[in-house]
Amino acid sequence: MSYQVHIIGGGMAGSEAAWQLARRGVRVRLSEMRGGGDSTPAHQGNGLAELVCSNSFRSDDDEKNAVGLLHHEMRRCDSLIMAAAERARVPAGSALAVDRDVFSSAVEEALASLPTLEVVRERVDSIPSEGQVIVATGPLTAPSLAASIGSATGADSLAFFDAIAPIVHHDSIDMDKCWKASRWDKGEADYINCPMNRDEYVAFRQGLLDGDKTEFREWEANTPYFEGCMPIEVMASRGEDTLRFGPMKPVGLDNPRTGRWPYAVVQLRQDNKLGTLWNMVGFQTKLKHAEQVRLFRTIPGLEQAEFARLGGLHRNTFINSPVVLDRQLRLRRDDRIRFAGQITGCEGYVESAAIGMLAGLMTAAQFAGKDWTPPPRTTALGALLAHVTGDAEAETYQPMNVNFGLFPPVDSSVKKKVRKEAYTARGKADLTDWLPSLA
Repeated sequence: MSYQVHIIGGGMAGSEAAWQLARRGVRVRLSEMRGGGDSTPAHQGNGLAELVCSNSFRSDDDEKNAVGLLHHEMRRCDSLIMAAAERARVPAGSALAVDRDVFSSAVEEALASLPTLEVVRERVDSIPSEGQVIVATGPLTAPSLAASIGSATGADSLAFFDAIAPIVHHDSIDMDKCWKASRWDKGEADYINCPMNRDEYVAFRQGLLDGDKTEFREWEANTPYFEGCMPIEVMASRGEDTLRFGPMKPVGLDNPRTGRWPYAVVQLRQDNKLGTLWNMVGFQTKLKHAEQVRLFRTIPGLEQAEFARLGGLHRNTFINSPVVLDRQLRLRRDDRIRFAGQITGCEGYVESAAIGMLAGLMTAAQFAGKDWTPPPRTTALGALLAHVTGDAEAETYQPMNVNFGLFPPVDSSVKKKVRKEAYTARGKADLTDWLPSLA
């Protein structure tokens, strides 16, 4: 073979794994089916590392937030995904949000600069029968390859539904009714706020409940949603005030026209560097497109909204990693095969890239003839890896974002109000000690 490692899937995890390997001189073939005549129900284009849901990498606070700590750790490991995100950054308060086109282009440009990496636009229908392989096909794995994965793992794949939120053209938003602010006026005024009174909120919630929704196919029945990306109409069905304590929470948002908090609020977050596209925060939905346009135009300030993208629903596939993978992300039945990214059951852009990064680093150590030393479990990388590869309950395994609940507890003498800072300080110190072990 002309390559040493075959990576299947050019999303967040596959791109990061390819970067970590090829920059260390390992010859890599990166196969991506988009651009080769195939696509998925959720992708819009053919770019590597395309963001299909939100454009946010969530909190960038590395002092009090687990995902912010993960950002910090990945940057210190020379993560391609984090470097590209910095180039594509758009205003989002303390969050890290990106212009999705700039981000994808930055990833492709960096990978194209590596002489030992070949990107091939092709669909791979089965796991190769020889050589080192990293499967990073993500939650939208093609059916033929999913069947091959099921055969290789000896276990049925698990699945859940994931919904994506609409994107609105900024110039179609009525700023005479909306205003820009961040909650409690912390940081820059990075969000557009659309206020609702009680009657408007009650009518809107009822519209969500009554709206025409995507029908489930028979084979999709009884597949659970991921709680962190719940369709807004499903949240609405859980109680009259569920939305007001969730994505439509008005707390800390003073309407400058009334001096009071609205009864409920719809927030939009900038989606591209130009500020021309804005994402409806928390409005993932399975409403049919015509119904979305009708209902979302009842929101004050969005009466004339033009949508660059409407919401949608897709089926996500992942393996029961605690059962089928070892501590190095290798298939227990065939240790030449590693899995990376969301197909392992991690959730979120950054988490997916982090597992891809670790898979790349593990494989690089193998080619360098070095023993792999895993990141300490006190780090965000180590906690996430431990969850995926054995700490989670196999019988109830579900996708998980990184959070401090995955970390070993800090000393009980640490007061609760500074506990998050204690987690991050410990993680940073332990990461520093671990970094010299990398190949």
